Amino acid sequence: MNETVATFNKNKFEEIRIGVKEYKGFDLIDLRVWVDSKEAGSKVPTAKGLSLNVELFPQFKKAVLELESTLKKNNLLPE
Repeated sequence: MNETVATFNKNKFEEIRIGVKEYKGFDLIDLRVWVDSKEAGSKVPTAKGLSLNVELFPQFKKAVLELESTLKKNNLLPE
């Protein structure tokens, strides 16, 4: 399975894609920076990113929720 579930701009040159992919028989959650490639004529993935086994999703989700709470508590995100 290779499926992108979300894409958003990191800056005017890079975007972040979040998805699910299979690599060497493992199902992974992939958060990756993509950039324009003149050679390819489209965006290509970079080495900048993170791949996690899907079994770690509950812990990852908990960490993101804790991060959201901390950001709000420190007025870095709107309530």
